Amino acid sequence: MTDPGLSRQLGTADGVIIGLGSMIGAGIFAALAPAAAAAGSGLLIALAVAAVVAYCNATSSARLAARYPASGGTYVYGRERLGEFWGYLAGWGFIVGKTASCAAMALTVGSYVWPGQAHAVAVAAVVAVTGLTCVGVQRTAWATRVIVTIVLAVLAAVLTACLTSPVADAGRLVIGSDATPGGVLQAAGLLFFAFAGYARIATLGEEMRDPTRTIPRAITVALAIALAVYAAVAVAVLMVLGPAMVAAATDPLAQAVAAAGRPWLVPVVRVGAAVAAVGSLLALLLGVSRTTLAMARDRHLPRWLAAVSPRARVPRHAGVAIGTIVAVLAATVDVRGAIGFSSFGVLAYYAIANASAWTLTPAEGRPPRLVPVVGLGGCLLLALFLPVSSVLTGAAVLGLGAVAYALTRRRSTDRPAPR
Repeated sequence: MTDPGLSRQLGTADGVIIGLGSMIGAGIFAALAPAAAAAGSGLLIALAVAAVVAYCNATSSARLAARYPASGGTYVYGRERLGEFWGYLAGWGFIVGKTASCAAMALTVGSYVWPGQAHAVAVAAVVAVTGLTCVGVQRTAWATRVIVTIVLAVLAAVLTACLTSPVADAGRLVIGSDATPGGVLQAAGLLFFAFAGYARIATLGEEMRDPTRTIPRAITVALAIALAVYAAVAVAVLMVLGPAMVAAATDPLAQAVAAAGRPWLVPVVRVGAAVAAVGSLLALLLGVSRTTLAMARDRHLPRWLAAVSPRARVPRHAGVAIGTIVAVLAATVDVRGAIGFSSFGVLAYYAIANASAWTLTPAEGRPPRLVPVVGLGGCLLLALFLPVSSVLTGAAVLGLGAVAYALTRRRSTDRPAPR
C-alpha cells in the first residue's frame, strides 16, 4: 500500500504553540531546582549561557529546516550535509534523549497530581497523551494551545505574587562566592533541557504549511517568548527564595508564592505545573515519533515504524511504540537523572545541527559564521560539564547506537545482490 504521507495542516502560530508547550513546561517546573543546586547564586549567569547556546542552535536549525522541510529535524540535516552516519547519530541521540525527557515530564505530572503515587499517575498520563497524538496533529496542536494559555496565566500569577511581595529582595540576585565556572556550566547544561523545545517545530517539517517560511519564524518567536518567560520567573523566584531554597525545593514556584504571602496560590501553581508537564509531554511525543518515522523510512529502525495512518495521517505505529517505552521508563526512573541524561543526548543532537549549518553556502541561507561555531562549541562544553553519571551514561548510549549502525551497515553490504 502506498504511504499516504503526512498532512500539512500547521501554520506559524501552531508551530510557536507546539514549541512553547515543550519549552515552558519542561524548564520552569522541572529544571530550575537542579540548576540552582549546581550554580548557586550563579543561576542567572547559567540561564544566560544556556540562552546564548540555544539561540545559536535555533538559528542553525531554522536555516536548515528551511532548506530541508522534512520530518526528522537534525537526523535529516546531518544525513544530507555530513553523511549518513552523522544523521543517524543525531537521530539516535534525539530519540533516546527525548524519550528520557518524556519520562521526566510524566513523572512531573505524577509528583504534582498525587505525590504518593507519582509513578502510577505518570504511566496513566503517558497512555492518555499517546492516545491524543494518534488522533491527528491538528487536534494535538489545539490541545497544546489550551495548555500553553493556562500555563502562561499561572506564571503571570506567580510573577505578580513574587514581585509585589514585601519579602522580595533584589539583593538575592547578587552573585556570591558559591558560584563556580564548573557549577555555572553544569547548570547551563541542565537548563538546556528546557530550551530544546524548538526542535519539535523542526521535526514537524512535513506537517507545516509553507515550511521554508513558517518554520524559521515559529522557531524564532517561540524561543524569544520562552527566554523572556524564563528570565522573568527565575528573577522573581530568586528574589523571594534565594538560590539555596530554590536548590532544595522540589516545587520552587509553589514555595515561592507561599513565601510571598499568597498561600491560596499554591494549589493553582500545582495544577499549572501538572498541566505544563502534560503539554511538554505532548509536544515531546510528537517530535520523537516523527524522528522515529524518518529513521524507519531509511531502515535504521524497523520498517513498520514508518507506517502512516491513512485516516489520521500520523505515524501511529511510531507513536504507540515510543509511548510504550516512555510508560515503562515512567514506572521506573528518577526525574533528575532523566533530565541530565536527556540534556546530554540533545546537546549531541544540536552539535551535529551546528556542524551541518556550517556547511551551508550563502545561497543556501547560511547563518553568520560565528553562530554555528559558538553553537557547536557551546554544546560540546555544556555536555562535558553535566553530572558525571549523565555524561558516562549518555556516551555509552551514543556508543551503543554507533555499534548498532555499524552492524546494520555490515548486514546490508553482506546481503547478496538480487539476480
